[in-house]
Amino acid sequence: MNFMRFRYFFLGLSSLLIALGIYSIVRWGFIYSIDFSGGTNWEFTLEKELSQEEVEGVINTIEGMEIESLNKNADQTYLLRSVPITSEEKQTVELAFQEKEAGYKELRFESLGPSLGKELLQKTLFAIVLASITILLYVGSRFSANVFGVSAILAMFHDTFLLIASFSVLGHFFQAQVDSLFVTAVLTILSFSVHDTVVVYDRIRELKRKKSSSLRTIANQAVAETLTRSVNNSMTIIFMLLSLALLGGDSTRWFAVALLIGTILGTYSSTFTAVPLLLLWEDIKEKKKK
Repeated sequence: MNFMRFRYFFLGLSSLLIALGIYSIVRWGFIYSIDFSGGTNWEFTLEKELSQEEVEGVINTIEGMEIESLNKNADQTYLLRSVPITSEEKQTVELAFQEKEAGYKELRFESLGPSLGKELLQKTLFAIVLASITILLYVGSRFSANVFGVSAILAMFHDTFLLIASFSVLGHFFQAQVDSLFVTAVLTILSFSVHDTVVVYDRIRELKRKKSSSLRTIANQAVAETLTRSVNNSMTIIFMLLSLALLGGDSTRWFAVALLIGTILGTYSSTFTAVPLLLLWEDIKEKKKK
């Protein structure tokens, strides 16, 4: 099948998704976990049924306490998000619940200062830049042509940006947070995206040695020969991640969703973004010669 006949459609679709992603980020931004913004996540249960106002009143026994959100589930489970709370302040609230005989039980308590959150964000950005440079050098040296390395990196950034933008949308509609597990997912997808791209590029290089056909013809053949393998390989990962996203716990659900989105994007871009970019580069070179 002549896949590359639609290469400008694929590039246009990617450009549209990127534009929508930029709009989402500008319009809605992200919901950052305490890993980046600093603060406290406190999850607990109460055996005695208290109203939302009573629970907030107990928590507000801490002077200067600022509650960002307090969500209650049907099973008397509460999730508090607030400014950083010290262990002494936490004990004050626990004693207040005991005085009310509320049957308090802690499920999760995480507290992080804003300076640590800022440091983690800086290290995250540094890790992404370092990984990108390393991959660029590796791909460029392996194929002895900068065009392969640059195209692979652009496809990788395509996947990374759309994954990040998707969490702006998910945060707006489903309250998904950007946390350290999300960073892990992004870095994992960096390698996955390039892995499939290298397979296709390697096949293009092999065919170029054997044939004197045009790059477009060779690219079509390479895509046809590797697409089934790529999709089958990705489907085994997608089934597992889909199960984890639907049936897994709250602590890993959005991590699984991030990996699921990244896997789909990586499978798509390795064929329908990286290869069209390679041909676009070739088209530009041909026009310059004329």
